[in-house]
Amino acid sequence: MTIEFWNIATNEPLKSVFANAIRDFQAKHPNIEIKNVAIENDAFKSKLTTTMQSGKAPDIFHTWGGGVLKQQADAGLVKDVTEDIASWPQKFTNAAIAPYQFDGKTYAVPHDIGMVGIWYNKALFKKAGIEQPPATWSEFIEAVKKLKAAGITPIALAGKAKWPGHYYWSYLAMRIGGLDALKQAAETKDFTDPAFIEAGRKLKELVDLEPFQKGFLGAAYDTADGQAATMGNGKAAMELMGQWAPSVQSSAGKGIGDDLGFFPFPAVEGGKGTNTEALGGGGGFAVGAEAPPEALEFLKFLTEETEHRKAVESGGVLPVLQGEEDAVKDPNLAEVAKHLAATTGFQLYLDQAFPPAVGQEVNDSVAELIAGTETPEGVAKAITETAKSE
Repeated sequence: MTIEFWNIATNEPLKSVFANAIRDFQAKHPNIEIKNVAIENDAFKSKLTTTMQSGKAPDIFHTWGGGVLKQQADAGLVKDVTEDIASWPQKFTNAAIAPYQFDGKTYAVPHDIGMVGIWYNKALFKKAGIEQPPATWSEFIEAVKKLKAAGITPIALAGKAKWPGHYYWSYLAMRIGGLDALKQAAETKDFTDPAFIEAGRKLKELVDLEPFQKGFLGAAYDTADGQAATMGNGKAAMELMGQWAPSVQSSAGKGIGDDLGFFPFPAVEGGKGTNTEALGGGGGFAVGAEAPPEALEFLKFLTEETEHRKAVESGGVLPVLQGEEDAVKDPNLAEVAKHLAATTGFQLYLDQAFPPAVGQEVNDSVAELIAGTETPEGVAKAITETAKSE
């Protein structure tokens, strides 16, 4: 019996984590062979699409969940694993499993999770007289003003890359309208709700303060003069980014060591959302509709606490199981894990949650708003038009 296991672990530490897990599983199950098919991220996406178009799915394959997985589930290409995992001893956190659930059913098993939040330079905050991280939007705007007054660039942004800017609009929409506003917009394909327009207005309020580094519109994310390096070289006080930020700050720039801190995106006064709701994403594994039961047996093994802890301890993934936070060794990742464990709601990155064309329109139109060539109303209208044409 051979099970094909498609994953994107082409780099360390996960490359070795999976190789060791397969070896250990096969030692216990000599009649099952796990064929390890590791494919680089972008190549994986195109290969999976081609395979799915032929009406077949690999036995086990990597998924980010959201709109793409839902399309595959609707087409009957993936297994509904709700009842299978209910009997497993391991219990997944709500944030980790949410991207793989639709209409009360679960279509994949989480293996990694992460969230976007604000990384900040403690030394620069102190210099500007900011005593604690802002918890509300008003406090955030006040912090930006204090940093500017102290001659410090408040925020690093990769304007050229577009996707880092959409995090601001996404979070503001979540904080103002609550997760339900995004859920409803995905169903009705209408983003003209006041919450989305207000999100654009709040973002414009920030942009009008000119908080970003010089030349941000031409800046990439991970180049020597990009967003991560600006933050990593101590040239800006904040960046809104995912859990990978510290490592990219260190590889693109020098890294700021113990001066680096993390806090969740602030709450908006009067909004329906809270700052315990996170925007982020992770990686999970779905099972092909025609895969044999042994595929689930391997997934059960891979995500059991003793096995999954090895992946967390390697620094390759963050906890997806309840009570696993103590396995995180890196202090920055431990901080993210702590906030993730306390989340009361989770929103998948919009370019994964929505169909690809809609996610791209969010990135494009928000980038125009940040550049000053689009209005808050125009952003909502453009995304709605793209969504309705899908």
